[in-house]
Amino acid sequence: MILINEISKEISGNFLNKMKKKAIIISLSGYKLSKSEINIFKKYLPWGVILFSRNIKDFNQLKKLIISIKKITKDKNYPILIDEEGGEVSRLKNILNNEVFSQKYFGQIYEKNPMVGFGLYNYYINQISHIFNLLGININTVPILDKLYHFTNIFLKNRIYSSNINTIQSLSKICIETFKKNKILTVIKHVPGHGLAKLDSHKKLPVVNQSLNFLMKNDFKCFRNSNSHFAMTAHVLYKKIDPKDCATHSKTIIKKIIRKKIGFKGIIISDDIGMKALRYGLVENAIKSLNAGCNLTLYCQGRSRESLKLLKKIPPIDEFTKKKTSQFYKFLG
Repeated sequence: MILINEISKEISGNFLNKMKKKAIIISLSGYKLSKSEINIFKKYLPWGVILFSRNIKDFNQLKKLIISIKKITKDKNYPILIDEEGGEVSRLKNILNNEVFSQKYFGQIYEKNPMVGFGLYNYYINQISHIFNLLGININTVPILDKLYHFTNIFLKNRIYSSNINTIQSLSKICIETFKKNKILTVIKHVPGHGLAKLDSHKKLPVVNQSLNFLMKNDFKCFRNSNSHFAMTAHVLYKKIDPKDCATHSKTIIKKIIRKKIGFKGIIISDDIGMKALRYGLVENAIKSLNAGCNLTLYCQGRSRESLKLLKKIPPIDEFTKKKTSQFYKFLG
């Protein structure tokens, strides 16, 4: 009886620790945890970690890194994210050649022959999922649901399924559901839509001048009825909806558009707070995104000093995020 009580206390304690997470996803500097990063995890608990090419030398190294993160957090299901879109954005390039398999590639096949496109895309996601499962990755920041235009900025243009909303919605559903069957959750992006942006938000703030009516029938429509557990915001200013703040910092966009009109019910993550589209310092960018309605903020530069600074200032996850995080853990089992 005493043993059962002790086990119950330990399980309860681990669950409470998970719920005390800070509302931020951080990144790492290299192939293994540095001393400063180890100290960060011992003192604070970021909600999750996102991996980039700088963290991936080969399969065995990456697996060791992920094991070390889960060990130090004492959490076998700790959120490990990766941005593995295929095509131009492939973080696993030192493990496999994924440069052909962009969303645009599958979009073009699907529009020529939906049955073939569906089958190939489903097969591809199952294979990528197998690698993720072997490594211990449980969240992939796909699919991109932005609508393609002839003027869409080149940084995004080759990463989008199509200009056809039906293609975008059909393939995104395959993507989300197939990953889910493999115990991996997804992050739709860049909500409520980045396709109209002519500028690269990594470098400058894009401004979109289209009306709400046009956006609801086009870009915003692509994100409706999505069953993804997570979504990532666009650092885009929709001038006729909120002339002051971009989506990541806009209560109007997040609460009235993403939550109400689009109807997204999952966890909203900001895009990288270090991108130049955001005009404030890192801490202010992070706090403003949370105050606007993002549930988590994302820091992708991998500098431990900045991660520590952010973790000191950022609050713990709110009750909504606790509930959704609990669902995520139950999903993983």
